[in-house]
Amino acid sequence: MKLLEVVSEKEIKEALLAEYEKKLVLYKLTDERLKKKYKMSFKEFEEKNIVKERDFSWEVEKDAMDWEHAVKGIRHLQEKITKIKESDNIH
Repeated sequence: MKLLEVVSEKEIKEALLAEYEKKLVLYKLTDERLKKKYKMSFKEFEEKNIVKERDFSWEVEKDAMDWEHAVKGIRHLQEKITKIKESDNIH
């Protein structure tokens, strides 16, 4: 049995959009939390090499990895959401 025989393409798109939008909110929360913590954007954080400046502490290294993942995730999910919405004019 094929998935499209059980669930419509529209339902799949809507479920996927809901999941992507939920993840997007989580990535944005991480980005905002770390912007407040370091009082700068991720770009500034990297340009100033804060990880090195703070002697490569585990906390700062972990924040850097989490932040990079969140920033890339935001960009990636925004692109996917836009493409899905454009493909079927879902708003």
